[in-house]
Amino acid sequence: MDLNLQELPVHQRGDAVSSMVYEANARVRDPVYGCVGAISSLQQQIDTLQTQLALAQAEVVHLRVRQTASYSHHGFAPTSPTNSSSPSSNHGSQVKPIFDMDVVMDQASLGEPMWSC
Repeated sequence: MDLNLQELPVHQRGDAVSSMVYEANARVRDPVYGCVGAISSLQQQIDTLQTQLALAQAEVVHLRVRQTASYSHHGFAPTSPTNSSSPSSNHGSQVKPIFDMDVVMDQASLGEPMWSC
């Protein structure tokens, strides 16, 4: 690409120089593809991470559905400490999960990435 910096408006010249330096450094690392290779690699990483995120979100939904089904299957309903009646006698009450499982963390793996690339 032939680029004469004198042809650019003054306010764009700094960005143009930065782009040329970035491309030159990318060509040192990858003489064939340059920054296009870096962009392609980053796009592949984005695609992989989006897939992993979608899988994790689907697993969360699956676990919540399974948790809800388990509670309704077993007839669990919230009971107060003063009212320990059987779940079947709480027909008029709203069924709520006994355990709040929005976030489950393994203390041993805190600070470590969930997935490695």
